[in-house]
Amino acid sequence: MDRICLSPFFSFSILLLLDMLLFAAIPLSSSTPFIVLHGISMQCNDAGSIYYTMTLTTLTKVKGSCVEVGNGLMDSWMMPMNNQVENACGKLKAMPELKDGYNMVALSQGNMVGRGVIELCDGPPVKNFISVGGPNAGHSSTIACGPFPWCAQIGIFYGMGVYTPYVQEHLAPSGYIKLPNDIPAYLRECKFLPKINNEVEDSENALRKKRFSSISQLVLVLFMGDTIILPQESSWFGYYPNGDFAKVVPMQQTDVYLKDLFGLQTLDKAGKIKFFKVPGQHLVITVPEIQQFILPYMT
Repeated sequence: MDRICLSPFFSFSILLLLDMLLFAAIPLSSSTPFIVLHGISMQCNDAGSIYYTMTLTTLTKVKGSCVEVGNGLMDSWMMPMNNQVENACGKLKAMPELKDGYNMVALSQGNMVGRGVIELCDGPPVKNFISVGGPNAGHSSTIACGPFPWCAQIGIFYGMGVYTPYVQEHLAPSGYIKLPNDIPAYLRECKFLPKINNEVEDSENALRKKRFSSISQLVLVLFMGDTIILPQESSWFGYYPNGDFAKVVPMQQTDVYLKDLFGLQTLDKAGKIKFFKVPGQHLVITVPEIQQFILPYMT
């Protein structure tokens, strides 16, 4: 998914990195390490992940790390979201440079992994969570797979029903697909998003909320040309109300915010959430836009 949208833009990534030097008149000094979590259909050695990691490394003068989730592209589709979080958690805990805290930059589906790490992982603390084009409030439909030879199988999985046990265990996006017209099944059978949203009560609700509320800044970047995240406003935690596909409501009118289920309202009232829009397609961002909207939160 992400790779298809990124390729026309990131084929120019080397030129953009050179252009970046023209804009970076005053280099930023930062001592906070950062990591990048790639999206679905991505891996750490593809153009998109390299572009974000190298650009931020150059601008911050801090060596960042892209964290491969599982084995990359295939696991981004086939590994259940809870397993992806567990995998990323183990890798982050093994990075000694992160022990005093780090900034997290998450791309697309990487936002689901990232929020899972913040809430479920007992690893080093996340300072700023920079969410780039994420399906943060959920995704309202099945997701286009792209021209990969195994994509026909993806369609078969979705045809079984997104909330069936087999699909939940074998198709990562099913863990955060939230169908407004089937909320009972979502709450009952979806194995990931209801958990990190604290929409289902269990013994870890308070701990998850405490961990998410403890981050210093939540930076939400929405792409105005995004045709991948549905609805687009999910990148700002906006979503359809239950039972209604007609109109998206903003974050402040969603149930998870009004009930402050996992700490969104807490962060918002503390002035710790920043909302930014960029004009590009999904994940397509220029160096000046990175400097304006992301760089100030990398210190």
